[in-house]
Amino acid sequence: MTDALSHLAVAPVLLPLATAALMLLIPEKRRRAKSLLGLVSTALGLLVAVTMLIGVGRHGAPGVLAVYLPGNWPVPFGIVLVVDRLSALMMVLAGSIGLASLGYAQARWQRAGVHFEALFQLQLMGLYGAFLTGDLFNLFVFFEVLLAASYGLLLHGGGGSRVRAGLHYIAINLTASLLFLVGVALLYGVTGTLNMADLAQKLPSVPATDRGLLHAGGAILGIAFLAKAALWPLNFWLPGAYAAAGAPVAALFAILTKVGVYAVLRLWTLCFSASAGGSSLFGADVLIWGGVLTIAFGSVGMLASQRLSRLAAFSVITSSGTLLAAIGFDVPALTGGALFYLASSTLAGAALFLLAELIERARQTDVAPPPVDDADDHLPFFVDDEPPPDINLDDQEEPLVGRAIPAALVFVGVGFIVCALVVAGMPPLSGFIGKIAMLSALLGVGVAPVAHSVAAWTLFALLIVSGLAAAIAFMRVGIRHFWAAQDRWVPHLRLIEGVPVLMLLGACVLLVLHGERALRFGAATAEALHRPVGYVEAVLAARPVQRSRGASAAARAEAAPEPETEVAR
Repeated sequence: MTDALSHLAVAPVLLPLATAALMLLIPEKRRRAKSLLGLVSTALGLLVAVTMLIGVGRHGAPGVLAVYLPGNWPVPFGIVLVVDRLSALMMVLAGSIGLASLGYAQARWQRAGVHFEALFQLQLMGLYGAFLTGDLFNLFVFFEVLLAASYGLLLHGGGGSRVRAGLHYIAINLTASLLFLVGVALLYGVTGTLNMADLAQKLPSVPATDRGLLHAGGAILGIAFLAKAALWPLNFWLPGAYAAAGAPVAALFAILTKVGVYAVLRLWTLCFSASAGGSSLFGADVLIWGGVLTIAFGSVGMLASQRLSRLAAFSVITSSGTLLAAIGFDVPALTGGALFYLASSTLAGAALFLLAELIERARQTDVAPPPVDDADDHLPFFVDDEPPPDINLDDQEEPLVGRAIPAALVFVGVGFIVCALVVAGMPPLSGFIGKIAMLSALLGVGVAPVAHSVAAWTLFALLIVSGLAAAIAFMRVGIRHFWAAQDRWVPHLRLIEGVPVLMLLGACVLLVLHGERALRFGAATAEALHRPVGYVEAVLAARPVQRSRGASAAARAEAAPEPETEVAR
């Protein structure tokens, strides 16, 4: 990666920040200019993320593309931004869902309140920063940025249900932020550092007398992350909040729970891996059994849901539980399958929130049916008021054969089926591939088998049962929305509402078409995560740029970092 391209590491953070600031200067009456600016900025952010993903895929071991020092301070004293396989994957997911959600909002949601576009950009800034940062303090900073923006987005549009859900959401996240700070303070007091790579290097040498304090700090920090990741019983706030939010906001929130999962995966594999000495695999049982209980809770919630938006919210909980349980086994093959499942379930969950509004809006649109031309006392196409015996009739005794299905209904119905197949993990779509990869790892197909413990078999069974529960829930909701008799007509579906849904579902189809390549990428990412030596060495080897005026070109070249360890400013 060239020196010019290395600056792309900070672009995903600066671009939405500058866009949000510029939007605040544009008068509110110029909504079209704001919308265009937001769409262009979000598309550019996604393009940068895709460029990073392609670059890190070609980079090889250790999978670290760039270590960027924004303040030009040496590690571990300054801010560090790290682009590796996991962060690049999460940025592409955030950018894809962000672009689709913002595009969908152009139909009407961005006019439901003020500063929607600016808050949306700040949300993206917080997401990108959380995935890129290499130290705990700045992880807290970006957490607060995305949470502050999410408070405003959740309340966007007003209404009593959003206010009630917003108050619960704010209270829970403020408590989690307080725990975050306490946990960070304890870890800093024990290790003297907040840089993740430096923390991973120093943690095995912590004296036994301080090990209890270290574990207390890790546990408190873990509670903050797991509350955001929707681990049971810390997830009681999520269904109401996500169901009450506007459709594009709820779709963007589908990636917010994965921020908590990302933080757990990043820190747990770095600091509590099998090579962490006395802290080896600390908290593994909590992740496994907490994830198992979360899957069960989410599955029951899907079966009990009457509204499609709540069904989508419980599907997000189920996917988070699946990921957390898979992480806790500390098996690269299982983690690789979980990463594929993460991408698939997040994209499908976001698409489902958008579809939920279209479907529920159609049910709430009452239109009188058109009059039947019965002037001759005969229904059309029939003689003597008796239809032929082989003609299918609807509830009004009108023939169904030859009746055109509205294009909007076809689009929504097919999209609903695709979402159902992906969320339930049924063939031939991406959800099935992700679940098969995890089931194969649990059975030990082609790799060293996971210890055949009660936990492993419980997760194996729940992966299958949760898919069955999701399929039943989707069938019941589908029958009620698409097959039940209704004197309602499908409303007009705008192109700007259909394209984002098509984009998200198209990404799920691409995961199937390029499934082998995606699984290889997930496997390589998992190997790098569970063997974090390469990540630690790449970050700690980063050096500030020398700025000596008298230095010759040769001296500057000698002072420049090696491309394998740092391609940063």
